[in-house]
Amino acid sequence: MNAAQTTAEHLDVVIVGAGLSGIGAAYRLQTEQPGRSYAILEARDALGGTWDLFRYPGIRSDSDMFTLGYPFKPWRDAQSIADGPSILRYITETATENGIDRHIRYGSKIVAAEWNSGESRWTLTVQRRTGEGVERHTLTCGFLYSCSGYYSYDQGHEPEFPGIADFAGTVVHPQFWPEDLHYAGKRVVVIGSGATAVTLVPAMAEQAELVTMLQRSPTWISAVPGRDKIADRIRDLLPADLAHRLIRTKNILFNIGFYQYCRRRPEAAKKLLTGLTTRILKDEGLVAEHFTPDYNPWDQRLCAVPNADFFKAMRKGKAEVITDHIETFVPEGIRLQSGRVVEADVVVTATGLQLLAFGGIDLVVDGAPVNLSDQFVWQGTMLTGVPNFAVCIGYTNASWTLRADLTSRLVCKVLGYMERNGYTAVVPEPQRALRERPLLDLASGYVQRSIADFPRQGDHNPWQVRQNYLLDTATVMRTDLSKTLRPVGAAKSLQRV
Repeated sequence: MNAAQTTAEHLDVVIVGAGLSGIGAAYRLQTEQPGRSYAILEARDALGGTWDLFRYPGIRSDSDMFTLGYPFKPWRDAQSIADGPSILRYITETATENGIDRHIRYGSKIVAAEWNSGESRWTLTVQRRTGEGVERHTLTCGFLYSCSGYYSYDQGHEPEFPGIADFAGTVVHPQFWPEDLHYAGKRVVVIGSGATAVTLVPAMAEQAELVTMLQRSPTWISAVPGRDKIADRIRDLLPADLAHRLIRTKNILFNIGFYQYCRRRPEAAKKLLTGLTTRILKDEGLVAEHFTPDYNPWDQRLCAVPNADFFKAMRKGKAEVITDHIETFVPEGIRLQSGRVVEADVVVTATGLQLLAFGGIDLVVDGAPVNLSDQFVWQGTMLTGVPNFAVCIGYTNASWTLRADLTSRLVCKVLGYMERNGYTAVVPEPQRALRERPLLDLASGYVQRSIADFPRQGDHNPWQVRQNYLLDTATVMRTDLSKTLRPVGAAKSLQRV
């Protein structure tokens, strides 16, 4: 052990990321494993993660807040589909009310994480911004928990568009929205058809002359109520905590039921979705051309539009959709393969996220770099070959927080199991051979571009990352840890500081 290691600060647990997941993880840790020392390392200068990073017009949740919110803090605002600033306030309140904010270390990015089995601890090299510049220091911890999600905060996916340097207007990416962008009375083209695009179009249409959503192919889009009237009635009749649990259960059952309906009866689901859209737009040809994808619902994530605002903007003539391919940018806009030139003053490249596994931390175990794609995920939480390390991965077909909270509870259970049995470290090991499958089983382009760099899931429990909250709640917390978690390192109690 070198001198830097002997003087390094030691913590029981280090949580990476102060977003929705990280704040929830800290709450579970200090509630279910009280007395453990911990810190949250946040690379940015503010908490909130996604909900602080993204500042584009109309930013909002794509899941209802009764399930995207924490089970331990009822969502009390009127809107079920909430705007970004409201969600950020909610996360901030949670951190402040529970003293979690005092554990956050801002501007602190882990650039290296090395596990030593002889010492049963992680040594973290942390890069921290100060008034004088950037400095590096080390700290050690007994358990490392990554709650940084799976996309890059530093860059989005930006395809190379021919001729883009010739464009006379302004090009922006939603992930880095300029505060001084003025688009009132201007022609805007939004490239893309995912959740970000269908959010931007109606929000920008309120001021722009015309907003055009330019898509290569259609996406399944469904209008949903922005406000849950049944939830409002339940909250009027019942105490807040009981109402929250009941509304949450209602929404979980509905979302799981609709997902299963789409997967088991795809043709019926297609008919339902196109029928609802046709009822709003009153144009079967328009729906067939621009809103009827060639894939089944939930092969990719379904886009929800609250109060049908996207479709209403189209009906008002403030927005349009074009399905075509880009040939090249020209000074006045974009020329399509069909020959049409779409004039634009502002082009928004809502072309998706850039996946990045667990904040991009390079893991080293006993001197050997870890190749994530060689590892399997146990219970959607821990990795083979990497002791005392957990990751937070939310659902792709339901609210992220449903799975994130379950994962944090499982991490606490693992910590308790280690202490009771005198283990300083554990690592999951399969009992029989696993047939590998991608960690995220979605056909979306942003997933397919980078998923090969992620760990794998297996073909049977507890190595499957199931997209079913009901099954997970019934089994995850009841799992027998002794069957799959192998103790490693010295057999002594996990030390607390």
